[in-house]
This record gives sequence, structure tokens and C-alpha cells, in this order.
Amino acid sequence: MAVRGTKKRIGDMLIEEHLITQEQLERALEIARESGKKIGETLVENGYTTDEAIMRALSNQLGIEIVSLAGVRISDEMIRLANASVLRKNRMVPLEYFQGNMNIIKVAMADPMDMAAIDDFTIITNLQVEPVLALPSEIMVTLDRYFGNDETMEAAQKYADERRAMEAASQDTEYDENVSNSPIVKIVNSMIEQAARQRASDIHIEALERVVRVRFRIDGALYEKFTYDIHLLPAIIARLKIIGGMDISEKRKPQDGRITYVVDRVEYDIRASILPTVYGEKCVMRLAQKRMLTKQKSELGFSEEEMRQFDNILKNPNGIILVTGPTGSGKSTTLYTALSELNKEDVNIITVEDPVEANIDGINQVQTNVKADLTFASALRSILRQDPDIIMIGEIRDTETAQIAVQASITGHLVVSTLHTNSSASTLTRLMDMGVESYLLADSMVGVIAQRLVRRLCPECKTAYEASEDEKEILGLPTDEALTLYKPCGCEQCNNTGYRGRIGVYEIMTITPRIRHVISKRGTAEQIRDVALEEGMHTLRMSASKLVLEGITAFSEMIKVSFENESM
Repeated sequence: MAVRGTKKRIGDMLIEEHLITQEQLERALEIARESGKKIGETLVENGYTTDEAIMRALSNQLGIEIVSLAGVRISDEMIRLANASVLRKNRMVPLEYFQGNMNIIKVAMADPMDMAAIDDFTIITNLQVEPVLALPSEIMVTLDRYFGNDETMEAAQKYADERRAMEAASQDTEYDENVSNSPIVKIVNSMIEQAARQRASDIHIEALERVVRVRFRIDGALYEKFTYDIHLLPAIIARLKIIGGMDISEKRKPQDGRITYVVDRVEYDIRASILPTVYGEKCVMRLAQKRMLTKQKSELGFSEEEMRQFDNILKNPNGIILVTGPTGSGKSTTLYTALSELNKEDVNIITVEDPVEANIDGINQVQTNVKADLTFASALRSILRQDPDIIMIGEIRDTETAQIAVQASITGHLVVSTLHTNSSASTLTRLMDMGVESYLLADSMVGVIAQRLVRRLCPECKTAYEASEDEKEILGLPTDEALTLYKPCGCEQCNNTGYRGRIGVYEIMTITPRIRHVISKRGTAEQIRDVALEEGMHTLRMSASKLVLEGITAFSEMIKVSFENESM
């Protein structure tokens, strides 16, 4: 086998590849000794290198092939060679017989130098291992795909058996004894881990009449993943209340909690909401990776023209910039990206949020607290005495907050915030309806960005088709000319959904002198929109149509995000 004979350690290889320094290696070795973790894992956790860089270095040094496990089909024969716990512990996936030899098996590994793992597998299977390299995250996602359902169902069955046994032994078993049972802990942990690896933004645990249904929201759509016996619901909810810091005895009122959970070395901030329903309590968990909220501008999906407009709006030294759209449309990501862009040493940025979704170095962030009378409005009054240059308000929810924001912008501050409206033009009329004087609004507003998210078609399986006359008409194209569009199909790489990931669709309104004049005269949303279109604004439908014509998204996705907008 290729690796057996090597005497070189992984740390030495990474130094040779100029990925880490000797000093970083020594520090990581010290941390690894204290934590009992492997050196590669420790180096990644401490930010000295990445899994991808380690994989390439090992491939260069050991001459081992790198494989991608995305969409790979593995036969039942391979999967049955070892149980899931062995494969998870050693981060390995058996792929196929090596060059047709029935005694040697090709195994994807995160660490091909882990001799204990190779020996474990060899003893269990009586086969010689030929290692290939794969990313740890891809290995865990693959194991979830083949074992995830079985593992959670096995844990559920084990819990049900234990529960029946306890009921037979004693009718008055304490409720909270059930909660600490390891099968329930395993079910909840597995649920969160699988959701994180499948890029889910939310987990829905729902009480139906006879079953508990678990659904994941992936790329904005809900998919059913598991169903359990309804008897498991109290224990699952109780477990979530414990780890979320909620009251386990309160079952009649809604409750909110927060959970910090690490999956594959990535920290997730999970907000849990519990609501009593007819058949029992329902829980929704929102998963957020703190590092994912701050992106590069280029990752948001702006076109070149939109990027230029975005940059111009951010150059304003004072005024109000609003990002609008429904819940889950990516407003927070756009705001945090804007703040990161503006975050310089000579600028004082203060935010007031509910809750603080991501911590950014160099920015002063304030969490609202209604019980302590620290609302958006009261926090803003205090912030104005803190000599700020830029103020970020998580959301303008009431008249008082709107008026203070306008006053702050007029007195020389740049204010950025969000609002729940359908379009950029209706944002301005909403603020006027909230009691902001039109002449103040016209003077303070510098830009409005309305946005939505559409699902990206999976590049591996999207299917071309001839557009219908109705589709051409809605896209504003001649109906007598041929037009090729793309629709979702579904494959292993996208979990048979036809989509993978999302991209932003934007309607950016820069406030020009003509638009200011319409606002000051208390113009309607339609009048503001008409002037903005004449000034070169692209509506949500125009931006989404462009993505459809480029084959990035489907026609149905465009209709979803621009349905409330008037057709062009």
C-alpha cells in the first residue's frame, strides 16, 4: 500500500508545502495534546490552514488520488462492509474494489496516514485498503446519505422499546428521566447534523395526529426527511428545551431559545421556537452559520451594473440606505456585507439588532432587550450620543424608530436598515404612511435595495426545453422566435431537487433629484416607480428574467419572486 512505508509526519509535509510555519505546528501540537484531537483537525480549527489545502498537500507528498464524493453512487455491497459507527469514527467511505481485485478495496479517507483506522477496517472486512483522499465534510455527507435515516430510525425504535419496558415496570416513571435517554439525544443530534450537512436553513418538527414529521427547508423549499411515532414528540421537545435554555415544564405557552452547535468544525447559532399546537408542541429551528452572513460583494449575485450602483450608494457620507424584502430574502447578508465594506479604522459603526446575528470585529453591536426597556428607539437615542459615523438598525418596525433614523441621517450620519416591503418604491410610501414627513424623507433617502432569493438550477442535471408563447410574452420577447430555457430535473448531486444553492435578485433604486421631487410631493408608489424606471432602474422581474435567459434559474422561480410586481 502506498502510505504504509512513509515515515514523514503530516505536520512536516504541510511545512514542506509552505502551508504552515514551524511555530504554528508546535502550537497546534500542544493544543492537540491537551484536547486529544488529531493534528490536522487542530490546524483547521485554529485557522492555520483548510481541509482543502491539507488534502492537496497530502496528495502531492504521498501521490494519492483525490476524489470528489458529490453525487457518487456506492453499491449496497460496499456500504454493508462496515457499520456506520466505524466509518464515522474513522472518517472513511468504501468505494469499490481496486482495479477489479476482490482482495483490495478503494477507500475514501480524510487522513490516509491513520494506520489505526486502516487496521480497523482491514480486521472487520479482511480486505486490504488502498486509500484515496476526500474532504471530511464530503465523507460525512455521504455517510448521512447512506446511513442517516437508518441511524435515526434505529434510535427511535430503541427509545420506543425502552419506553414500553419502563411503562411495564412502572406506570409513574418521571417524565424528565426519559429526556436524558441516549436514543433521544442521538435523534436530536443526528437531526441537526444532517440538516447542517444538507445546507438546510430551518428544521420543522411537527406534531400530526399519529406521527411526528420532520422537514428541512433547503434553498427555500421544505422537504420531508423523517417521520417518528407520535409518542416520541414529548421527549424530543423536552430535549430541545433543555439544550435551548427553555422551561421544560411549560407546555401551554410559546417559547424561544438559542442553541450553539458545532457540526464538522463549523459553529452554528440555532434559534429555536416552540409553539403549542392541537396535537402537541411544534418546534422550528433556524440554523445560521455566523461566518456565512459576511460575504464578499462578488458572492451576492450582483450584475456589473448593480455592483456599480451598490458601490455608489455606499459612498454617501450620510443619508438612509434601506434593504427591503420578505423574511428569508437575504437582507441580513446584504446589510452585513455593506457594513464589512464600510468597516474602516477611522469610522465608528454602531448597530442595534434583535438579535445580533453575526459578530464583526471593529463594529459596536447592541442587542435589544425589551424587558430592560432597550428598544430600537431607546437604543438609537443613546447611540446618537456615542459619536457614530454609521448606524445600522436591524429593522424599522415603528414610527418612532423611523423618525429617529431620518433625523440621524439629516444630522450627518449614514443609517442602514431593513424594512418588510415588496418593492423599492413601496418602501418610500410605507415610511410616509408611518408618519415620516415627505420633505424629510426626500432629503434623507439615498438608496433602496429590494431583494429576493431564487434557487439556482443544478448545473449537472438542468434540462433544456423550448419556451412556450406565454413564457416568451412574460419575458418580453417576440413570440414568433425560438427560445431555449432550462428546467429542473434532479440528480444525486442536488438530492433529486433539481436545484443547488440560491442567488440574489435585486431592484436597486438610487434616489435621484427627480425621484426626490416626487417623494417631496407625496407621490404614489406607482409614480415613484415610473420615474425610477425612466432613470434606468431594473425591477425584480427584469433582474430575474435575465437569470432565466442565462439558464441560471427556472422560469417558475422568476414568477415566484416577481408575482406581486406588475408585469412589464
